[in-house]
Amino acid sequence: MDLTRKDFLKMSGAGLGAGALVSLGFKLPAVAATEPLRVAKAKEVTGVCSFCAVGCGTLVSSHEEGDHLKVVNVEGNPDCAINFGTLCSKGAATIQKSYIDGELNPDRVTKPMYRAANSSSWEEISWDEAIKKIAQKVKETRDAAWIKEDDVIGPDGKPTGQKVLANRTEAIGSLGSAELSNEGAYLLQKVMRSLGVVYIEHHARL
Repeated sequence: MDLTRKDFLKMSGAGLGAGALVSLGFKLPAVAATEPLRVAKAKEVTGVCSFCAVGCGTLVSSHEEGDHLKVVNVEGNPDCAINFGTLCSKGAATIQKSYIDGELNPDRVTKPMYRAANSSSWEEISWDEAIKKIAQKVKETRDAAWIKEDDVIGPDGKPTGQKVLANRTEAIGSLGSAELSNEGAYLLQKVMRSLGVVYIEHHARL
């Protein structure tokens, strides 16, 4: 509801006038008006906040709009043993990932974006194409910087001429995300180790 200064003064004057009439003994009819609740006809489902790995429970309310569901409210789940209905400032604003003032967030990216070499613009590509490009880059980098063996160093600090199996690459690093669950982070580091990656870190530690 948009309220201008002029409208505010009008409403204030009307309220004062009504109060004066009541104090003089005039009986006025009681009229109550409320805004309809956004969740009045919405379907409520439980969810998990996606901002960090704590896993706070949420209640997500949505209703049908055309051929899809529109989220109208996100709040903490009081039955969740992690947050007991509370949410941090980021969790409380989860709905803004998708909607701003009830409209779709124009800045939300919903598809993979690719910028070709020497290009100044981004283009949408499919998930299959994005995964294929990432896999190709990983393989090219891994193959070009693969370390199969290491020298065995003697007590004098010099190579002994012997070799030990290494099977690693130092050209790739992995930086985990706090938005991953504990299980997701475990699987990520397992994949990285299977590729021979040794530089594995988590952004919550940096």
